[in-house]
Amino acid sequence: MKSQERRDFLKKATAASLLSAMGTPGFGKVPNPIENSNDPVSFSGDGLYLSPNEYSQLLTRLTTDNAAEADNYSLGGCVEALETKFATLLGKEAAIFMPTGTLANQLALRALCHEKSSHRVIIQHESHIYNDTGDACQLLSNLNLIPLGANRATFTLDEVEEVVKRTAGGRVAARVGAISIESPVRRKMGEVFDFAEMKKIAAFAKANDIGMHLDGARLFLATPYTGVKVTDYSSLFDTVYVSLYKYFNAASGAILAGPKSLIAPMYHTRRMFGSGLPQSWPFALVAGHFAEGFPERFAKAVTQSETLIKRLATHPQFEIQRIPEGTNLFRLTIKGVPAKTLAETLKTNGVIARADSATTLLLSVNESILRRSADELEAIFVKSLNS
Repeated sequence: MKSQERRDFLKKATAASLLSAMGTPGFGKVPNPIENSNDPVSFSGDGLYLSPNEYSQLLTRLTTDNAAEADNYSLGGCVEALETKFATLLGKEAAIFMPTGTLANQLALRALCHEKSSHRVIIQHESHIYNDTGDACQLLSNLNLIPLGANRATFTLDEVEEVVKRTAGGRVAARVGAISIESPVRRKMGEVFDFAEMKKIAAFAKANDIGMHLDGARLFLATPYTGVKVTDYSSLFDTVYVSLYKYFNAASGAILAGPKSLIAPMYHTRRMFGSGLPQSWPFALVAGHFAEGFPERFAKAVTQSETLIKRLATHPQFEIQRIPEGTNLFRLTIKGVPAKTLAETLKTNGVIARADSATTLLLSVNESILRRSADELEAIFVKSLNS
């Protein structure tokens, strides 16, 4: 996204955040991320990472008026309210709660391939599904994962067409049942899949009756950086997974959204995989609470972080490295002070950061940045540098 386009988008998003918003019934009012200004600003991770004490206190607040309704084996109550909310946010017909993103991704690909009477899935070489799930799709759902785009966030339509042609023309002809895309890509430091290429692949898939799945664990973090609406991303896919713990701050959980014909029967598949939790309301209630107003709050956090980045870049002992086509991660190289020492000093001044190397901090933008102004954060970094 070009810098001027990013500025224009962030101005609009920040203006939207100033509008008053009413909370969704059952989830309470819009949460204020600077309720306790004494809490630290954390540049580590995508969310607030509530402590057990903070989490239990929040649950007490959200249940004090007895408006929250418990679920029964992840059905009904505030779980159903959360599913309805995210179906709307993603522009999909239906949604279902899953205890983990690993399960959400697998059941989506399983359903899409079964619908197409296929076992083959085109997937990113750098994706979470391919690298971090212990061959679960292969062993538990009999899916054949075909990785593309080694060491890249984006694979191309040309690569997809070559695989589809080769599998269909083999001595034992087979078809590709689904294409899975992760964006932003965790293993590529939050780099997004090229949107123009994504649209071309989606059009090809539709024309060739191939299912499309989006591993959008961090999808809601992308929009302020790309200017592409969440619904514009999700409209290209049959199914979409979004994490509930990474930045909606639930202790665990995921949402899988898509057409009702695929989502409705998944209650049974979810239970077959041992994941029909007797009660999921403690996850759903917190996720729904933080989802209310999140796009506006995060856009404001990004605006503030961009101001901070520009100011730190002017300091002679700091150097900023942005991730190409990246989102909420950036590196800060320090001259004259070990990164680990600076991180330790920052912590004593109310800022959490982690050293990525001997000279570099890897910083992640999340809504905790709103607990301090850009002026205050700049002063803390400079003060910590000279302590």
